[in-house]
Amino acid sequence: MRQALAALLLALAAAPAAAQVAPFVVTGDAVEAPLDGLAGDAGRGARIVRNRETANCLICHTIPDPRETFMGEVGPPLAGVALRLTPGQMRLRLIDPTRINGAAVMPAYHRTADLLRVDPRFEGRPVLTAQEIEDVVAYLATLKE
Repeated sequence: MRQALAALLLALAAAPAAAQVAPFVVTGDAVEAPLDGLAGDAGRGARIVRNRETANCLICHTIPDPRETFMGEVGPPLAGVALRLTPGQMRLRLIDPTRINGAAVMPAYHRTADLLRVDPRFEGRPVLTAQEIEDVVAYLATLKE
């Protein structure tokens, strides 16, 4: 019994922790401080935006990259987003766009409470981690044209 308990505790300690929602403070229409104080990487952010399995941004948005095909038109184009929104405004829209617009169609990428029709892969965890949110913000901040 004691060995089984020790093995279970060791397995739990070795298992990767489920991503949690990072604390944040909304000021007006933005979350000014990077989540968990993390720095984003624009290259990783570009890969996240293009990933059609997780974030799936391209189902609703276009990006300024002629190599990408089958992009959506439901959301605004992301070209020039860095001229329209600050990093803090982008961050809040990624975390939970319903904080800006209660009828937003865009999913909350860093929220776990009060969601409907959640993909079983994301039950109890945000779609994007704090690091991934910061990476996407870093990428979007490069889109000035």
